[in-house]
Amino acid sequence: MGVKRVIVFDTTLRDGEQTPGVNFNSNDKFEIAKQLVNLGVDVIEAGFPAASNGDFEAVKNIADKLRGVTIAAMARSVKEDIDRASSALKNAERSRLHVFIATSDIHLKYKLKMSREEMLEKAVEMVKYAKGKFDEIQFSAEDASRTDWDFLVKVFSEVIDAGANVINVPDTVGYAMPREFGELIKYIRNNVPNIDGVMISAHCHNDLGMAVANSLSAIENGATQVEVTVNGIGERAGNAAMEEVVMALNTRKDYFGLVHGINTKEIYNTSKLVSELTGIKLQPNKAIVGANAFRHQAGIHQHGVINNRATYEIMKPEDIGIIPDTFALGKLSGRNAFELKVRQLGYNNLSPGELSDAFRRFKDLADRKKVIVDEDIRFVVEETLEEFRSFKEGEAWA
Repeated sequence: MGVKRVIVFDTTLRDGEQTPGVNFNSNDKFEIAKQLVNLGVDVIEAGFPAASNGDFEAVKNIADKLRGVTIAAMARSVKEDIDRASSALKNAERSRLHVFIATSDIHLKYKLKMSREEMLEKAVEMVKYAKGKFDEIQFSAEDASRTDWDFLVKVFSEVIDAGANVINVPDTVGYAMPREFGELIKYIRNNVPNIDGVMISAHCHNDLGMAVANSLSAIENGATQVEVTVNGIGERAGNAAMEEVVMALNTRKDYFGLVHGINTKEIYNTSKLVSELTGIKLQPNKAIVGANAFRHQAGIHQHGVINNRATYEIMKPEDIGIIPDTFALGKLSGRNAFELKVRQLGYNNLSPGELSDAFRRFKDLADRKKVIVDEDIRFVVEETLEEFRSFKEGEAWA
């Protein structure tokens, strides 16, 4: 069988743009899309062409100019949306329509005002209408995780017969639990009769903080495509974070036994670009790309890392393109980390007494100051050296 490959579908430019307060212009979208190609994603969902003229032009610009990646565009199950997406993607090297309709009873009753039968008829009609206009058709059952499982199987079976190449299983409101979502993927894989040769995709939201866990559970249970956004941006609490899903697969190859096409050394650059263009700063303790993700403050941890980084680091910062700044010095830091930082700052000839006195001064400062920076370390070392020089001069005069 060989090693199985996970397809990475990035929706930063579509679902990510639905983050409240985020509005990419065409240049922003193109810059991010170029970086996503550098990153190595398989599919870029460039936007929703029917949403506005600006989004149409942005999607078209990406489809016209970028190569080496599939470009996807979203559409409601409406002919006008599908035509608009087709026009935007006509020059793409490889095009994909992402057409969706809600399938859960709550959405059917309160949003679509449709019966199950009416919805299913519309879904099949629109997939058939789209066939031949795109290289691939991806069908999404919106709110799949709250849809009756047997009805979902029926929907997927009929849209596959109509021409869908990819079926997407969204946890649209972040409702599912990891084991439950994994079981849903497995149920679809085992019960949709025409599933062979069709890609199963997982699209998870983070309302209960489960987006990454649910995505990994889906992969573990047979999903072959995962839908993600850079930094986990998206509607409400966001989407599954690309960097977390990818590095989980990377770090635990022994567990998942899967590969992907991502150049992980571009993760940090991609994260910084998206943060800059969205204006959304990352929390310091954000997994993988947060400022503290590879920094150690407790003295015991620092001592371990000095001897062997694997004691407290399961990934290397260099693997995601970070130049490491390993130690966050503070009141909990130990002497080993302090001495290493002093040497890194160029103070290589301090005597044991000078080091001890400088460390004491550092601890006193750290008790008073929340954030210790390199200039603070230089200050305490220079202050120590000045005092020791004064003392030696005094002894010499005596």
